[in-house]
Amino acid sequence: MVTRDECLRQDPTSRVACETASKTGMIMVFGEITSNAHLDYQKIIRNTIKKIGYDDSSKGFDYKTCNVMVAIEQQSVDISQSVDKEGRGNKEEDIGAGDQGLMFGYATDETPELMPMTCILSHRLCEKMAELRRDGTMPYLRPDCKSQVTIEYQKEGGACIPKRVHTVVISTQHSEEVTNEQLRADLLEKVVKVVIPANMFDDKTVCHLNPSGRFVIGGPQGDAGLTGRKIIVDSYGGWGAHGGGAFSGKDYSKVDRSAAYAARWVAKSLVAAGLARRVLVQVAYSIGIARPLSLYVDDYGTGKVPKEQLLEIINKNFDLRPGVIVKDLDLKKPVYSDTAAYGHFGRDIFAWEKPKTLTL
Repeated sequence: MVTRDECLRQDPTSRVACETASKTGMIMVFGEITSNAHLDYQKIIRNTIKKIGYDDSSKGFDYKTCNVMVAIEQQSVDISQSVDKEGRGNKEEDIGAGDQGLMFGYATDETPELMPMTCILSHRLCEKMAELRRDGTMPYLRPDCKSQVTIEYQKEGGACIPKRVHTVVISTQHSEEVTNEQLRADLLEKVVKVVIPANMFDDKTVCHLNPSGRFVIGGPQGDAGLTGRKIIVDSYGGWGAHGGGAFSGKDYSKVDRSAAYAARWVAKSLVAAGLARRVLVQVAYSIGIARPLSLYVDDYGTGKVPKEQLLEIINKNFDLRPGVIVKDLDLKKPVYSDTAAYGHFGRDIFAWEKPKTLTL
């Protein structure tokens, strides 16, 4: 993400398809970058590791001493010629999609963010742990953590109404010094009860806090890391649907990313306009072709107008060609680093999270 942002900061026309892999004491960055930017890969990568919080070998990883390997080439000419605007009237709007596949966008009125509450609360728990680790309130926490929230819902038509939090699961890396008793007590009082709304948390809510009992070895030392392994966490936490392509490491011409953002923008705009309480939008693309091959919308029975009319409204208000998406959502700006943690959706710092005023 940081490499992509630095490319765009220096050259907004950069093409980036860049992956990362990590294991004990090493980071590898590999892929294809075509850009006029001059990048200090060592500095960018090490500063990113430092920002994450791996700054000492006692934590299992150290940005100062880890081995950084870089294997970067230019984008394949076979791919670039199918995407570029030459031969298409030189209109940027008509550049071809950088890949084929299905992309989905989802929105629901169960939270102010128009996201599933299970997903939003899971991200907020991890954000809170990072905050308390960095400000010294819980200094024994380490960067490697994950959470899961189970909610009891009530169905109203096709809408999902959250009733109560049934279970909270948190697993977080920690230092040798802290006891399980202190860790679990602090997680409950300083994280869970602060993040979970009081009206959703009761004496029957189950909390599994570091249920393994010990999590000292974490990060790349505990598990190998690879770009694209957490596509469901990046999107809607299992709600809606997913086409299978990771968002991370790609430029806007790769519709795995840009069209997924646009589909979320469409779905959120429909729900924000009150046209449905819950919406799934699907688009399909072919490499080298600008316009989507298909467009599908499902309102789960919550629509205020027929589905055919929802499709008409989408077609009237949104142009889903990659060259138009990049302009509408300002995807040539270096905004991608913030998507690397806590999901790509549900935070209004992103353009695709600002609902469009629709012409009906």
